[in-house]
Amino acid sequence: MKHLTCGLLATFLAAALYSADTMAQAPATQQPLKMPTLEDLIPGGETYRYTQSLYGVQWWGDVCIKPEIDSLFAIDPKNGRETLLATRAKVNEVLRSLITPTDGQEQEGKSEIQHFYNVEFPWPDKPHMLIKGAKRYIVYDFEKNEFVIGYPQAGKAGGTNIDFTPEGGHIAYTVGNNLYVDNRPVTREPEGILCGQSVHRNEFGITKGTFWSPAGNLLAFYRMDESMVTEYPLVDITQRIGTVDAIRYPMAGMTSHKVQVGIYNPATEKTLYLNTGDPTDRYFTNISWAPDERSLFLIELNRDQNHSKLCQYSAETGELMQVLYEEEHPKYVEPQQPIRFLPWDDTKFIYQSQRDGYNHLYLFDLGKKLDTPQSARPETGEGSYLTHYACTPLTQGPWLVQDILGFNAKKKEVLIAATKESPLQSNVYKVRVKDGKLTPLDNGQGVHQAQLSASGTYLIDNWSSPTVPRCIDLRATANGRTTAHLLIAPDPFEGLVMPTVETGTLKAADGQTDLYWRMLKPAGFDPAKKYPVIIYVYGGPHAQMITANYMYAARGWDLYMANRGYILFTLDNRGSANRGLEFENCTFRHLGIEEGKDQVKGVEYLKSLPYVDGSRIGVHGWSFGGHMTTALMLRYPDVFKAGVAGGPVISWDLYEVMYGERYMDTPQQNPDGYEATDLRRLASRLKGRLLLIHDDHDRTCVPQHTLSFLKACVDARTYPDLFIYPTHDHNVLGRDRVHLHEKITRYFDDHL
Repeated sequence: MKHLTCGLLATFLAAALYSADTMAQAPATQQPLKMPTLEDLIPGGETYRYTQSLYGVQWWGDVCIKPEIDSLFAIDPKNGRETLLATRAKVNEVLRSLITPTDGQEQEGKSEIQHFYNVEFPWPDKPHMLIKGAKRYIVYDFEKNEFVIGYPQAGKAGGTNIDFTPEGGHIAYTVGNNLYVDNRPVTREPEGILCGQSVHRNEFGITKGTFWSPAGNLLAFYRMDESMVTEYPLVDITQRIGTVDAIRYPMAGMTSHKVQVGIYNPATEKTLYLNTGDPTDRYFTNISWAPDERSLFLIELNRDQNHSKLCQYSAETGELMQVLYEEEHPKYVEPQQPIRFLPWDDTKFIYQSQRDGYNHLYLFDLGKKLDTPQSARPETGEGSYLTHYACTPLTQGPWLVQDILGFNAKKKEVLIAATKESPLQSNVYKVRVKDGKLTPLDNGQGVHQAQLSASGTYLIDNWSSPTVPRCIDLRATANGRTTAHLLIAPDPFEGLVMPTVETGTLKAADGQTDLYWRMLKPAGFDPAKKYPVIIYVYGGPHAQMITANYMYAARGWDLYMANRGYILFTLDNRGSANRGLEFENCTFRHLGIEEGKDQVKGVEYLKSLPYVDGSRIGVHGWSFGGHMTTALMLRYPDVFKAGVAGGPVISWDLYEVMYGERYMDTPQQNPDGYEATDLRRLASRLKGRLLLIHDDHDRTCVPQHTLSFLKACVDARTYPDLFIYPTHDHNVLGRDRVHLHEKITRYFDDHL
């Protein structure tokens, strides 16, 4: 299978989807095209070309809100008619009236808003706008043009991890390692214990550490004791004498942290902790509240990550009430989403599981407890599950649900994003809860990111396709029909010389599985020439490099290098995302090996092409892609001539507990796997030119990976190159990102 698209066609093809009167007229005389630079193509560049969007577009109930710098508009989703809601001048006039004499004149500018892009509308039934000020949260009535109420804000205390509940009117935040609510301390913990922050190194879908109950009366929060975790020293070189920044970093097989879940009541200022027993070597994930706020649900996972339990705890006593569901798998179970109660029935909730091989929705009925728990094996895939309540699959098939967007309570539907059309796409559907009937709601193309209105009647559909940079539409969920076009973005690369983009499939090393690839060819491609190839690789779990959005998700550096005379090639090997559990977990206990075999299949395909110079093949990747780059250079030294590995994992025994043990087990359980994937043992096989790039403050893949590999190369008398980015974490961001890609470019120009 092969598809072809050209970046220069994007504006025309995007406009062709709509009526002719929306199309821009072509200029009378065409200007000569310009060759793009890294400044044009890399975030942080002075002339960076980004795709136009509508920032802060959101719902106020069933009314679409479109913010601008000086004006705020409401859009009727039935017909697209715009109405002016507020102006920045009027809002700032009200805000200035709130300044007290003690604030001082110098504070006046800080009380004004600079634009409307980050205001929020969390009260669907009130004409109220939430303004997050530097000193407090302010509620502004845009119908009466007046201040309503102000909430104390964490900025005054230097707080972070701010979590505001519009239902309860409380604000939670952290200062240092402690949790505060409404400027009152909830915890007073010593060094080494963190409260109210994300835990388990952000695995299992965890992104935050506080969880307000539905009415905002109670706050669940994480308490993480990592005092027993070995400290890892990072060095801050911004001081004249470098200082040590010690982070807690539990490596695979070592002592990990302990987590508890607390519940704080702002009315009584009392806290209780769930009685989970000894939290050693257990993970508590996917916290959610019961609609009546009397109980809390979470998914508990053992350290082996092969047995999960959906547990219900009393919010009044902290005691375990019951285990509702259990799931086991010989490799791993990976819960990513909390349960979601149906808004029209407090006795039913949706649970997401990969037990049948793909992530799907299962409807549980708390009104139908089984006399005898049912233990069963999935129809497809491995493992087993045990359920204590009636459970019905809502979605099924060889595709996966990516997200629950919300509900239409009146029609008793759940709205989802899923890969049903293609593993490269993300499309929007509604599912009738009564019988699981699935109805598509978008145009069936590309990648869609949607926001659902309060009633579930309308969608803000932000989408792109290989030939469409971005469109933002309003759609009715009754029939999926577009009711208004909010944006048709022009081609961000208009006026620039662009390479062509091709996609296709080839067979994996198992001889059966189809793998998707993307190839960029230089503008002015000559099939009679021989071109060098750079393979850009990631290859690890939870990432997908080829998707059906604009130019098939080709990165700016890929475009740049193609125009310099390289062919850029990317292959999503087995182990990567959005293809189901078996596709992903075939790499279990030997990360990087099966993935490498698939990448070499890609090289074999490349060498079959008459215009590819098989003696000049390079490889580049970051993080897991850095591991893959290094592994490919070492395991296939006669295939790859040059490589650049950024932030590489060199040995999985130096990586952190949660991620590493899920995919590799512990070094004690899997010594052969750890030995086979330890790239230090292959240092003597390096033949091509390899540049390792690492950030000196990398908290994800600590610098010891690269440094220990260099030591192994010194011992083996092989000669990689090294570049360090001071003060950066696990990637290079901001202005320095242009420097990073110039460095990578020069290396391939010199050695490929």
